Amino acid sequence: MAVDVVTFGCRLNAFEAELIRREAEGAGLSDTIVINSCAVTNEAVAQARQSIRKLKRERPGARIVVTGCAAQTQSRMFADMAEVDRVLGNDDKMCREAWRDARAAFDLGASEKIAVSDIMGLKEMAPHLIDGFASGLPRVFVQVQNGCDHRCTFCIIPYGRGNSRSVPMGAVVDQVRALVARGHAEIVLTGVDLTSYGADLPGAPRLGMLTKQILRHVPELKRLRISSIDSIEADADLLDAIGDDARLMPHLHLSLQSGDDMILKRMKRRHSRDDSIAFCDQVRRLRPDIAFGADIIAGFPTETEEMFSRSLDLVEECGLTFLHVFPYSPRPGTPAARMPQVAGGAIKERAKRLRAAGEAALRRRLQAEAGATRDVLIESESQGRTEHYLPVAIAGERIGRVVPLMIAGSDGERLTV
Repeated sequence: MAVDVVTFGCRLNAFEAELIRREAEGAGLSDTIVINSCAVTNEAVAQARQSIRKLKRERPGARIVVTGCAAQTQSRMFADMAEVDRVLGNDDKMCREAWRDARAAFDLGASEKIAVSDIMGLKEMAPHLIDGFASGLPRVFVQVQNGCDHRCTFCIIPYGRGNSRSVPMGAVVDQVRALVARGHAEIVLTGVDLTSYGADLPGAPRLGMLTKQILRHVPELKRLRISSIDSIEADADLLDAIGDDARLMPHLHLSLQSGDDMILKRMKRRHSRDDSIAFCDQVRRLRPDIAFGADIIAGFPTETEEMFSRSLDLVEECGLTFLHVFPYSPRPGTPAARMPQVAGGAIKERAKRLRAAGEAALRRRLQAEAGATRDVLIESESQGRTEHYLPVAIAGERIGRVVPLMIAGSDGERLTV
């Protein structure tokens, strides 16, 4: 049996799943389940543990390897689980030699489970070229950056991913060109802290320069999309590209986290409430049809009802369409875990109100699309996505094509044609 990868968390983890499978199988592993874990919240870690137990019951003969951010930061906890055979570090999972070592350990019946290297010592990032994507798959991810140099008080991810490291521009352009040649219509640039791209490279190029280089040197690319960014670090070239090239999709997901200045300061964020609103206004002037998504945390330590209301108001003031709501959960070892905590019931209630506001905002955007003609990337036999990442219910279109469709209305969750 092959290597199966079960992925939790972010788009970067989803991208890395194919690499993990390739390297593990290349090392000769079989009948192995790899849990690619996430450490963003306590819930994400709990989900990984539950999945491990469930999978072991379903496939008792399979070996289970845990990797990802939670494996990097809480390796002993996973190693102490009887169901787990190996715990592999977040950088080690990309290395075939580490998987060969895992196979050798299994064959020898080694008792030590943990194989986690010091990720904070990594200074460079090699491009990870993926040739295993199915040809014609509509949307694929290209990792251009990993790690984070910032230390937000709530976040454990820098300790799971290491410091910021970037893939050289030429290597990124080459990978995009190769993927387009294989028939992929949309490329998504992904990383842990995308807007820090290039600071570690010669000449310190920025994300905007990388974006322009891709658009210039891969003219046959139909659609380029950027995943989550830190708006305060968006550079002039990126804004130029948003305003000037229709192939760069009018959809940005912003790491806002809160709408209250005191909470933002306690989070050790680098922007203010006014910065968030001003950025959205600026981009909307460049690209009036832009759709914004945002990450917002509900119930950060010391957050009062008045402070929370400012986050809730951001949905309207920034014109957000997609909301990713995180109920705050303390991560061991972070400064926020030592701050005065908000009651669990209040956190859940605030998260529920934020999600309701996000659902209402999405419904309004869907309703406003009626009568428009949108270029829809056909993802499956029943669904596509517009340039703004809005889901469209479709039928009878060929997967992988970009098709102009007249929007008739919506069913409350998807656009209809």
